[in-house]
Amino acid sequence: MQITVAKKAGFCFGVKRAIDIAFKLARDTKKEIYEEITKIGYKIVDATCPFVKKAQKRAQTLKEEGYQILIVGDKEHPEVQALLGFAGDDAIVLCDKDTVPPLKKKVGIIVQTTQPVEALKKIVCHVISEAEEVKVYNTICDSTSQRLEETKDLAKEVDIMMVVGGKNSANTAQLARLSAEICPRVYFIETTDEIKEDWFNGAKKIGITGGASTPRWIIDGVVKKLKEISVKR
Repeated sequence: MQITVAKKAGFCFGVKRAIDIAFKLARDTKKEIYEEITKIGYKIVDATCPFVKKAQKRAQTLKEEGYQILIVGDKEHPEVQALLGFAGDDAIVLCDKDTVPPLKKKVGIIVQTTQPVEALKKIVCHVISEAEEVKVYNTICDSTSQRLEETKDLAKEVDIMMVVGGKNSANTAQLARLSAEICPRVYFIETTDEIKEDWFNGAKKIGITGGASTPRWIIDGVVKKLKEISVKR
């Protein structure tokens, strides 16, 4: 079998940055930290993804300017929950399948960084026909858009797509849905333990992609497993 891993699979810039910061702090901090945690006063290191931070600042700005804020995204997602803290009590969260409720005259729109741009376009097209003044900030992360496009291209070229990542990960689920629209055989897994050899009967080309929070070692493990299956055939 020919196995191709999407170049953007695995940790996005924001996740990798946060992990690098955590490891650096672990290396640079002495073991006296255990004594320090009992004292008052802590050094706060903000490892929030810069793209998420930008969305939060946009939400704060729109609130200060008097806009009713509409957030395009998944209401249960931690990023959106954080955005609501900056957006104000009258903020509304919508996904592209929701019905847009009555809005105020001034509406500001921001979007969860891992949402597809099509979702933003759909909401914007509706809002501009309802509100008198609309300000839109496209806060979608470039890595998300690139990952989706790369997955789309790869799904066209293979017999099977393997999507690796957490089942509760919004962007990984998007990759699985997108792959299923293009490739007839798609498997969404979290670990190599879920892989079954008979999935690959008759398959010659396998594509692998992973969500922004999927560690590279998990993806490498999937590749290793598929190579072992290929050798047996």
